[in-house]
Amino acid sequence: MDALTDILNAKIMVVDDLEANVLLLEQMLGRAGYTDITSTTDPGTVCDLYRKNRYDLILLDLQMPGMDGFKVMEELKSIETGSYVPVIVITSQSGHKLRALKAGAKDFISKPIDLVEVTTRIHNILEVRLLYRQVEQDNKVLEQTVQNRTGELTRANLQLTQEIGERTRAEESLQSAYAEIKLLKDRLQAENIYLQQEVARQDNFGEIIGHSPAISDVFMRVEQVSPMNATVLLLGETGTGKGVIARAIHSSSSRKHLPLITINCTTLPAALVESELFGRERGAFTGSDTRQIGRFELADRGTIFLDEIGEMPLELQSKLLRVIQDGEFERLGSPRTIKTDVRIIAATNRNLREEVNNGRFREDLFYRLNVFPITIPPLRQRTEDIPLLVTHFVAKFNKKIGKKIETVTKDTLNILQAYHWPGNVRELESVIERAVIISRGSALQVLDNFDTFRNNGAAVIHDVKALGALERDLIIQVLTKTGWRIDGKNGAALLLGFNPSTLRFRMKKFGIVRQ
Repeated sequence: MDALTDILNAKIMVVDDLEANVLLLEQMLGRAGYTDITSTTDPGTVCDLYRKNRYDLILLDLQMPGMDGFKVMEELKSIETGSYVPVIVITSQSGHKLRALKAGAKDFISKPIDLVEVTTRIHNILEVRLLYRQVEQDNKVLEQTVQNRTGELTRANLQLTQEIGERTRAEESLQSAYAEIKLLKDRLQAENIYLQQEVARQDNFGEIIGHSPAISDVFMRVEQVSPMNATVLLLGETGTGKGVIARAIHSSSSRKHLPLITINCTTLPAALVESELFGRERGAFTGSDTRQIGRFELADRGTIFLDEIGEMPLELQSKLLRVIQDGEFERLGSPRTIKTDVRIIAATNRNLREEVNNGRFREDLFYRLNVFPITIPPLRQRTEDIPLLVTHFVAKFNKKIGKKIETVTKDTLNILQAYHWPGNVRELESVIERAVIISRGSALQVLDNFDTFRNNGAAVIHDVKALGALERDLIIQVLTKTGWRIDGKNGAALLLGFNPSTLRFRMKKFGIVRQ
């Protein structure tokens, strides 16, 4: 069965003292396709039912007579000591939400109940639950394999020690086998860490919401190439959603059940890019006191996403070309060749043809990457998608911040659609988050000052130059204030509302260097 079938077959229990609420949730879950639903209006029976059925998810009302939801969660904790009971609490009091999360709830639903919100939260919780369950099963299988293999080797060692003449060969065999087991453990640990990070940010498709012809063409090309193993090159300005498109391609491919490993070539010092991509042995260079498995090794049989490939140092491009052509590489400090089978998705906001002409990018690597190019349109070329994106981001930040913004005026949308959005969807998301924070009442209030494009020739050029000069001055001012620190809590990127890679791109664009 596929993942969606597993989710829809999950065992769900609804607990609410009001029969009407129980019926509403049962009907909603049934219409959504869930097949195994149990309900009760008596909170005192929850624990007995859970011991008997081990539900995948419990929808629990907090305010019930006799025994409230907090007491129910406390008793459920005593049942599952080695794991967690997946509980979504239902409450109308905002003060109870934090207390419920501290008590062990995994999420909450506010009253009055929004059916779309309920189905979305239930689906997300069950999806994460099934992912963790799969990881736990894989761990058990691997641990059993290691235990069986270790037992076999131990018995072989006892037998071989009786034969003095074969002792040397037996010791070499055991050392090789133990090294293989350690390699499997190291790889599993690295994959688990990476998968946990991916689960936390999985399915963020908000950046590519839209139905404009420009974005529809992108969706069509994604649908064409996803089932293939072809290399994909994503082209587009910073903030257009290239990373989201890469995840969409992977999740629709035959490799979707295997890792999607991402590396951003702009966020790592040049000295570390090689060890991140190909791994290193202990002592490969000063400070490398442990062995590290590289991203290509982690991505074996899966997909690797090379973001901002145009920033890759020229000396590493030949090694990348070898991996694409031959599927093999060596860790730093090791002569052993490692074979790998990965699908490559690369992305850049640079013009790689110009980079080739200027000697900053290998021509043969460009042709290897440019098998199936997809250009992601900037937001100014799909302004008809802005109302949909605004609605999505308002809903997202309503939930995150706890606001209830319900309307966006036509004048506000006109202002947003008139702006040229140099930072694209990522910039729009930051603007909407600020607006949700400062808004009072139910209407969205956007207080940012926008210079809009006007289709009148010289006036447009004048406005663009003025905006660029203002932006350059602002960036220098903030960098000076932060002591030219870009990343981190007190960095300039956070103060400006940019992603660090976006700020570095703007600094290159405006020729800003540390003073």
